[in-house]
Amino acid sequence: MKIEFAPINIPLRRRIQTFAVLQWIFTFLFLGQCCLIVLLLLIFAGYWYIAAVYSVWLYLDWETPNQGGRRSEWVRKWTIWSYFRDYFPIHLVKTADLDPQYNYLFGFHPHGVLVAGAFGNFCTETTGFQKLFPGLTSYLCILPMWFKLPIYRDYIMCAGLVSCVKSSVSHILSRRGGGNVVVIVIGGAEESLDARPGALTLKTLNRKGFIKLAIKWHIWSQSFPLGKMNSLIRGVFQYSFGLLPYRKPIYTIVGKPINVQQNHTPSSEEIEALHTKYIEALNKLFEEHKAQYGIPEKDRLLFS
Repeated sequence: MKIEFAPINIPLRRRIQTFAVLQWIFTFLFLGQCCLIVLLLLIFAGYWYIAAVYSVWLYLDWETPNQGGRRSEWVRKWTIWSYFRDYFPIHLVKTADLDPQYNYLFGFHPHGVLVAGAFGNFCTETTGFQKLFPGLTSYLCILPMWFKLPIYRDYIMCAGLVSCVKSSVSHILSRRGGGNVVVIVIGGAEESLDARPGALTLKTLNRKGFIKLAIKWHIWSQSFPLGKMNSLIRGVFQYSFGLLPYRKPIYTIVGKPINVQQNHTPSSEEIEALHTKYIEALNKLFEEHKAQYGIPEKDRLLFS
């Protein structure tokens, strides 16, 4: 295999962009384990009382990720996220206004390897979510296991991350007055393992739990495909292998909302009908915008 090395005379801004993405990857893959090790080192180094105090705090705060989390606008507006955005770059595109008196459930597609688009758009303010959709607050759902890691859990909650368990999603969607957006990456791990350049297959046909929640809470469902995402990875000092994603634009297109009639005990037929409507809206959104973002006319979304 021929190795392609990175040029030496790379502008400082691009180097900072690379660092921003590297620290994000490190956070996702290793920071949780590092935080756990730090806590253990405190115990073995004689500072057990610090670990004890934090353990009490952890016990009292255990359910917070299931109750809307604990976001920090300061963290979400860190300058480093602007460099993270510009590395790809990441774009958020609005196609319709969203009334802030309602709560919304966003289905995000595709999953990808590290879901950079979802993080950039909904866990930071660098792509202008609150300016594009005034009055709305976004919450990105992730696996509950991440909130079991001490210290790390407190950090990721600052970005607006919450647990994807049913009780967590229901807690946010049941808030009166509206203005809340729950973002669920529908395809899950199964879809992320199939992520590759040009892949247009979405794992949606057997994923209907989010549809049932939408009906129960009378929220507005939303379609969300990514316009373009290259999931290949490369290195820092060479471009042939590594952990860094390629510098390819990521476009997140926000579709028109789908109105949902509330029913706390929806039938299988109702769930199936809304799921079909969601798939049709998602496909329509893709077809309307694919040419604008470099996807060949012949390409079609596949659902499995």
